[in-house]
Amino acid sequence: MATNQDKVKELIDLRNQAKLGGGEKRIESQHKKGKYTARERIAMLLDEDSFEEFDMFVTHRCNNFGMEKTKFLGDGVVTGQGTINGRIVFVFAQDFTVFGGALSEMLAQKICKVMDKAMTVGAPIIGLNDSGGARIQEGVNSLAGYAEIFERNILASGVIPQISAIFGPCAGGAVYSPALTDFILMTDQSSYMFVTGPKVVKTVTGEDISTEDLGGAEVHSTKSGVSHFMVENEEEGISLIRDLLSYLPSNNLEEAPMMVCNDPIDRLEDKLNSLIPDNPNLPYNMLEVIEAIVDQGKFLEVHKRYARNIIVGFCRMGGRSVGIIANQPSFYAGVLDIESSRKAARFVRFCDCFNIPILTLVDVPGFLPGRVQEYGGIITHGAKLMFAYGEATVPKVTVTLRKSYGGAHDVMSCKQLRGDFNYAWPTAQIAVMGAKGAIEVLYGKEVAAITDPEAKAKFIAEKEEEYNHAFANPYKAASYGYIDDVIEPRNTRFRVIRAFQSLQTKRVTNPMKKHSNIPL
Repeated sequence: MATNQDKVKELIDLRNQAKLGGGEKRIESQHKKGKYTARERIAMLLDEDSFEEFDMFVTHRCNNFGMEKTKFLGDGVVTGQGTINGRIVFVFAQDFTVFGGALSEMLAQKICKVMDKAMTVGAPIIGLNDSGGARIQEGVNSLAGYAEIFERNILASGVIPQISAIFGPCAGGAVYSPALTDFILMTDQSSYMFVTGPKVVKTVTGEDISTEDLGGAEVHSTKSGVSHFMVENEEEGISLIRDLLSYLPSNNLEEAPMMVCNDPIDRLEDKLNSLIPDNPNLPYNMLEVIEAIVDQGKFLEVHKRYARNIIVGFCRMGGRSVGIIANQPSFYAGVLDIESSRKAARFVRFCDCFNIPILTLVDVPGFLPGRVQEYGGIITHGAKLMFAYGEATVPKVTVTLRKSYGGAHDVMSCKQLRGDFNYAWPTAQIAVMGAKGAIEVLYGKEVAAITDPEAKAKFIAEKEEEYNHAFANPYKAASYGYIDDVIEPRNTRFRVIRAFQSLQTKRVTNPMKKHSNIPL
């Protein structure tokens, strides 16, 4: 008869067995690929000694194709809870050493359980993905498992932050869980995502393409926009997750953590007074403005490599977490197109979900014209950004630095989309269009009737000067109350922080409805 000591020893042995996952050889193979194991990743992610594991002794219950002969404790995923900077989070890490991390019925149940716990207590859920996809031997059970996870991703959306790290393969149905989460990060050269792999692509379409070119981190960070962050290695990725969470609340009923601010809120930045070029057609770097006005110049840019004509990301102002959306004049003149509209709209909606105030920095010449944009649905995609701003009830402060033309003016958090404070620099130009285009519309016939080239040029110059005097400044908009104040550029940090401070108790509710029908 086994003694109590024997039972304790058995427990310790089983725990040690579970911690080995698929065994020493597979762990060594994982390391040779430059990848960490599931438990090593969790140890790096969470505060030291804070991890509490769930379901260590779960095994699969598949009897097809001889699977009953091979079972591993934990069944290919490590799940549990812990803390990051003292705040509770829930985590699952797929274990590639066990059946390639392939999803089984029981593996899915483990992930669902940890997601349910995260929702119950209102804490972020972090998924570390490294899986070959569905476990084929389990057939429809593995597909049902994916759907169970997807449903939980959907219900958790806007309730708790969801972050996905892709640290290896993520293919087929597996891609849709990360796609439903708030942020995705991928490691360069060692992770990939695609619905169908290169072999299937070759068979179906005849296209010969590599894994990296089809779904690597570079592709999804620059071309598709699927990945919000691309990192060099797993250490950088895990550090980024910890940093990202510091800007976010634990759930939609809380505020983001307030940090001690040692950066004076009334700090003046004299260089901003001369940052805007005298020639309105010359670019400048909007990141210089952002870094000058945020706490300690620290800005966590999201989607850095995608749709670079618009900037989105997190900062702190006066110690408070703030989301920034800003046109980037140094890339395509900061014009709005399909990709930048989608990128910014999603970010605005995330901030609104989680009570993060929004600062919008405007220098936009309009929407990108042309057949490609119109055929691609720029009308619908531009409407997404307008919808997102108009729907958002969080504090919204807008500063127009230079151009704000046409429909793009309306879209970029104008006063009529419930902007709380709308400021402008004295260099702001708020109008339906620029002077050159306006003169062509307003005086086209008169210009065409003038035959003398010198007289024509003089007439156009005079009319452009008249138009610029009327509209190439912020005072016309200010005269109607559409701009609350024209501010000195170097004083932007102080005015924005004070605006957000006054909006801390803002309460706005949208009309009762099941949900909106955003133009998807």
